[in-house]
Amino acid sequence: MKSFFSSPSAKNTIIEMYYNKLDELPINYEFQKIETSYGDTNIILTGEKNNPPLVLIHGSNGCAPIAIEAMLDLEKNFRVYAIDVIAQPNLSEGIRPNMKDHSYGKWMFEILTRLNIQDAIMVGISFGGFITWKTLVFDSRRISKAFLIVPAGIVNGNPLKAMWNVFLPMKLYQWRKNKKYVHQFLNKLFTEPDEFAQHYLAKVFLDFEMDFSPIPSIKKEEAKKITTPIYIIGADNDLLFPGKKMLKHAEEIFPSLHESILLENSKHVPRQIDNHQISKY
Repeated sequence: MKSFFSSPSAKNTIIEMYYNKLDELPINYEFQKIETSYGDTNIILTGEKNNPPLVLIHGSNGCAPIAIEAMLDLEKNFRVYAIDVIAQPNLSEGIRPNMKDHSYGKWMFEILTRLNIQDAIMVGISFGGFITWKTLVFDSRRISKAFLIVPAGIVNGNPLKAMWNVFLPMKLYQWRKNKKYVHQFLNKLFTEPDEFAQHYLAKVFLDFEMDFSPIPSIKKEEAKKITTPIYIIGADNDLLFPGKKMLKHAEEIFPSLHESILLENSKHVPRQIDNHQISKY
């Protein structure tokens, strides 16, 4: 099976950063590997086993420990299943599912089925939000509620601004190896500094084959099929998925939208204090 890492040593370095971040978190955890049609998927389980199940999905070019840190408070009240998305820089291995069809939804439904999870709350962050609504469209029977945090695939921001502020600094860093371009990238997407993200993404940008395919937006016909209660959280200064625009469109297309929240003075990656409020909500 193809590796998306540039070399075994690069993979080892990124995975070591993964474990270091996980071990920094004040949680007890265990790993579980699930075989799927798209490859072996790694899952971090934390929280009391008798607590209600919550499935947590991280964003693009990320990993489960990042999502756990952002939503750390959830571990107190839920049995959290934090998924390492396949074909991303983490412990899962597999092919990259097609974003245009039901592949991501099928992959996630296989995980829920094999874990025998029922009535789960699903929380998707950024690209994880895209995977969440893909799952709801494919088969929502095992999901009781869905929370989409700054989700991909509902609306997009200005493509020229995204190209200039996100894609270009990334490519300049890959070319010149100057970390100032990583700082430029992070400054446009992160509301507050994140030291781990600086080191992790600096390595990922150089040594992992990222997917630059455009993320398809949900169609009205797909959104109307979803009956699971949906809660959407947007950020007003989100360059990638502008919050006000997204929430307005969500109200128009999702009949099962129960509530939407706009984080003020927030970029695509919220502040930790906002993450605490989201978790409490």
